[in-house]
Amino acid sequence: MALGLSASPPAVLLLLSLLGLAAAGKLLVVWVDGSPWFSMREGLNMLQQKGHEVVVVVPEVSLHVKPSENFVMKTYPVPFTQEEMDNAIKAYFNITFEDGSFFERFFKTVEASKRFTDFCVSSCEQLLRNKELIRYLEESKFDAILTDPFMPCGVILAEYLSLPSIYFLREMPCGLDFEATQCPNPPSYVPRSLSGLTDRMTFFQRVKNLLFDTPNLFLCNFVFDPFSKLASEFLQREVTVQNLFRKGSVWLLRMEFVLDYPRPLMPNIIPIGGANCAHKELPQSNVV
Repeated sequence: MALGLSASPPAVLLLLSLLGLAAAGKLLVVWVDGSPWFSMREGLNMLQQKGHEVVVVVPEVSLHVKPSENFVMKTYPVPFTQEEMDNAIKAYFNITFEDGSFFERFFKTVEASKRFTDFCVSSCEQLLRNKELIRYLEESKFDAILTDPFMPCGVILAEYLSLPSIYFLREMPCGLDFEATQCPNPPSYVPRSLSGLTDRMTFFQRVKNLLFDTPNLFLCNFVFDPFSKLASEFLQREVTVQNLFRKGSVWLLRMEFVLDYPRPLMPNIIPIGGANCAHKELPQSNVV
């Protein structure tokens, strides 16, 4: 069986149901860049073919998002260059492939996360302070918002515009996707990031896995506190992005249990690992 968006994956069917089957809907997409964009772009193309209107909001400096006849693209200026952002992205993701002890990789992750977060916060700040663009979003009367909560600017806008939010992601740092969806996340079963463990652990490995959660107590506050400050100023009330994550209507996880370790899922979490695969017809062969 061929995997691909042309096979009507759950992501597209779910988006269509949320936008309404009786009439064309309006979907707002807030900055989803990098490799996730390639998967999302195919889904957006299908939505446009079904008659839905798609508006993509993206900074002028982006990795892969380019104009297309299948969606309306709205850009806003940011105070950094393409080269600066590319270097920050490479430094952040190269850590995944580096060797070293847990503590060496952890501190490198913290340093790279801070640099990457500075770019994301700056971009989000420019978007939320762009009065002309915000006015356009208010007047456009969207039906739903599609975003990657890893960069929570779309999460903040969903709250401001009172829109149902659809999250399109691989995973959240510090297990925030588990926390936001109240999904079970037992350390005896679900291996933590950077632990090098599998879903089958001895007693001492489970203890080790539990200890790997300790840095998460302050790491995610460090990463998301600037966004919480932005959200509080923009929404004019005290909020945290961790609380805003809980309002996600649907979580579309780009994972597949054929490749990923099994984990508990809540009813509004849908694995869409097949959406990452390009559609390709299997060759016909004669069976003797």
